[in-house]
Amino acid sequence: MDVRPIDVLLVEDDQADILLTKEAFDLNKVRNRLNVVNDGEQAMAYLRREGDHRDAIRPDLILLDLNLPRMSGREVLRAVKDDPALRTIPVVILTTSEAEEDILHSYRLHANAYVSKPVDFEQFIRVVRQIDNFFVTVVKLPTSGQPQ
Repeated sequence: MDVRPIDVLLVEDDQADILLTKEAFDLNKVRNRLNVVNDGEQAMAYLRREGDHRDAIRPDLILLDLNLPRMSGREVLRAVKDDPALRTIPVVILTTSEAEEDILHSYRLHANAYVSKPVDFEQFIRVVRQIDNFFVTVVKLPTSGQPQ
């Protein structure tokens, strides 16, 4: 099976979680590209290719924390799924919250998956690698998410 690397946008403000996610990607055998922004406003600028992100590559997958400064993950999710140019990008919520309200709200906003971050280092690495593997080897992603 021919597996192409994918571009992943990680929207996360916790530096430790960023390092763990990078490590999980580095340990994986497929070399997907991981881009990181630290808040919701940066995420939207990246996705819309605005300001410092004019040359940003459209991600094939977004890993989104809910608890972000400046613009929450919920607001980012709503904006992505309301935008015809962005809504086809799969969004996986990767957050510490296990609250049923957050889970329901995320799916109502059309999140593609909701994953609670494990606190254990090895389990966190395993979860990120499983998300990565799923979207690279199992799921068929559009080669161009732009509406026709």
